[in-house]
Formats: sequence, structure tokens, C-alpha cells
Amino acid sequence: MRNDFRARNHPAYWAFAVHRVSGVLLTVFLPLHFWALAQALQGEARLESFLRWTDQPLVKIAEVGLVVLLAAHMAGGVRLLMLEFLAWREWQKTLIAVATALSLAFGLAFLLNLL
Repeated sequence: MRNDFRARNHPAYWAFAVHRVSGVLLTVFLPLHFWALAQALQGEARLESFLRWTDQPLVKIAEVGLVVLLAAHMAGGVRLLMLEFLAWREWQKTLIAVATALSLAFGLAFLLNLL
């Protein structure tokens, strides 16, 4: 049991978990995205109504979360490619931290752009 805890406290485990969770949340978002795009097919008034709804602060915060999820999932995918094609090195732990920081930085940059 103690060994199990140590394995789950490793940065690579958390990188794996963030990649999985971000992938699942992006999968949940995808049908909503297609529904939003379909509003354009219903006519200009329907699309305009939907776009006005998206100006709410809660929707803007959700957009920031979406950007962070996309950046985190992309960073996790790059990490998996590195694991697949490169031998494990100690500096890869640093890359996990850098990828996390960049994901949050992209989200913050997007948030600042909204303000």
C-alpha cells in the first residue's frame, strides 16, 4: 500500500492524470461546440442570440478553462510522444513542470485578452 502511494505522488502520474481528465472534459465539450456551430445554420437571429448569451462572465470563465484544458492536453500529448520516442531522463520531470506552467500561462493570456 505504501509503495502505491509513492507511485501516485510522482509528477509523471499527475501529468498522466491531467492528460486523461483534460481529454475526457474536452470530449464532453465537443458536442456542445457542434451544437453552438449548428446555431449558425438556424439563421442569423438564432446565432446572434447565442453569441449574446456567450458574453456572460461565467461563459468567459469557462472559455478560459477550455483554453487551459486544450493546452494541458496538448502538453500531455507531447509528453507521451517524448516517452514513446526518447529514453527517460531526469530532466523530463522539469519538462512536466514547464508544460504545466505554459498551460496555465496560455489560460492567463487568454483571460487577459478577454478583459
